[in-house]
Amino acid sequence: MAKQTPMTKAASQRIQSATAKQNGGQTPKGTFSQRAQSTADSKSSKGNK
Repeated sequence: MAKQTPMTKAASQRIQSATAKQNGGQTPKGTFSQRAQSTADSKSSKGNK
C-alpha cells in the first residue's frame, strides 16, 4: 500500500492555484482542487475541537 500524506491547507492552496492558472483564474466545479480544499478544511476543523 502506498504511503499517504495528510492533506494540509498549504497543499490545497498550491493545488487550487495551479488549477486556477490552467483555467484562466477560475476553478471549475468538481475539480480535484475543490475536493482537496474541502478535505483540508474538514481536517483542520477536527483538530480544533
